Amino acid sequence: MRYINKIQLVVLFSLVLLNACGGVPEEKTETAGTENAFSVEKVLEMVAKENDVTRTLYTKAIVGKGKAQGMKFDEDWRKDDVEAGPLPALFLRGIATSIRKSPVPLGLYLGSDFPVNAANKFEGKQADLFEQIKKDQKPQFFYEEEQKLYTAMFADLASAGACVTCHNEHPQTAKSDWKLGDVMGATTWQYPKDSLSYKETVAVLNSYAKGTVDIYLEYLDEIEAFKESEKPEIGDKWPAEGNYLPTPEVFLDSVKKLSSYETMKHLVAVK
Repeated sequence: MRYINKIQLVVLFSLVLLNACGGVPEEKTETAGTENAFSVEKVLEMVAKENDVTRTLYTKAIVGKGKAQGMKFDEDWRKDDVEAGPLPALFLRGIATSIRKSPVPLGLYLGSDFPVNAANKFEGKQADLFEQIKKDQKPQFFYEEEQKLYTAMFADLASAGACVTCHNEHPQTAKSDWKLGDVMGATTWQYPKDSLSYKETVAVLNSYAKGTVDIYLEYLDEIEAFKESEKPEIGDKWPAEGNYLPTPEVFLDSVKKLSSYETMKHLVAVK
């Protein structure tokens, strides 16, 4: 490969996270870093913000601009006979799959009242809360009694033309008049504790970062296997400049620049 491996990327993202907040907290006692410092609501807000930035960047700068260069993105992108990349919702699903395989007990999924996949349709309490989200776009927090999980729902907006076009034209769509800015669904995050330590909070953020690494590298691996389609050049350029894709470290560096301030100011506050 022409880019660094997964382990190096996870280390890179962890260093970015720590450097942005000035390093690890000074250990004044044996329990430093293990005492609960953040409410679960605050942590889920932090990781949701990271997700918003990452997905918007992928949707606009990779999928939207990539399509203009002739790149293809498909829901069946993993099939051997399909030479394409993951659509934004599948990019998120890849992140969620990686998190699920990690030791961090963080849950993530995307739902809607008009999903392309019927299995993602909100029901019960979540359906009721989603109606409120559509009105004011404010997060909704609740305790899921059956699963014993603290849950947060955040508005998922149609932030790019690629989202609108794909959903409106999909053969299984339940709604074909989406517009830019519409609340298309909600990302739902879950965690089993009502508060987290500094170390647990960083672990949550790093599990999300690793998920981003995993799915983006999987996309680049898919490109390496292309036989019929023209392969974009992987380097420091983006699709806006031509048939290019950024390396994982360039992609993650852009995420860091767009999202680190909000995240780090919360982490620094407990030092």
